[in-house]
Amino acid sequence: MEIAPDTLTPRDMHKLLIGSIVPRPIAWISTIGANGTTNLAPFSFFNGVSSNPPLLSVSFSYNPDSADHKKDTLRNIEATGEFVVNVVREPDERIMHDTSGAFEASESEIERFGLTAGPSVTVRPPRVLESPIQFECSLERSLPLGEGPGSSTLVLGRIRHIHVDDTLIDDGNHIDAAALKPIGRLAGNSYCYVHEIFDLGPRPR
Repeated sequence: MEIAPDTLTPRDMHKLLIGSIVPRPIAWISTIGANGTTNLAPFSFFNGVSSNPPLLSVSFSYNPDSADHKKDTLRNIEATGEFVVNVVREPDERIMHDTSGAFEASESEIERFGLTAGPSVTVRPPRVLESPIQFECSLERSLPLGEGPGSSTLVLGRIRHIHVDDTLIDDGNHIDAAALKPIGRLAGNSYCYVHEIFDLGPRPR
């Protein structure tokens, strides 16, 4: 099948993207709202950008259910300039999925689901201690892309501090992926585990 993007509705383009770009890492983002309430929600349009400066990216989709069309997480990041990306691992897939629900901004998902909030070093939002790796970030740039349904806001976060479970990292700063047991996002309500890892050796020269 040959597909011209401009022949698709935003909804169909979204389905094609999330079904094809898989698996996607999940940013379980903790923020603080203007009223001081903590917020926690997962986002899978997420990745690393650069190591110098240390940047990561998260894309927030247009939200038809709010007056400003923003998710609470994006609204909090733009208001405070701070957030924490918590890496999701087994066995927290269900509780991570549950935090994606539409809750009132006055309700903390961290408290609702009995998660453990830990103090951050460089930012105000707390870390989720059930997560084995946490990136404390400050807002580097917020870039609106498009308008209306299907549009998004791309956020670049500068990594200010990193917390890593001692059992997952060696003296060379290599992360043990098998021990990490990360969760990946597929399409719809589907996720995946990383249970088989293989190496292909050095890159050809």
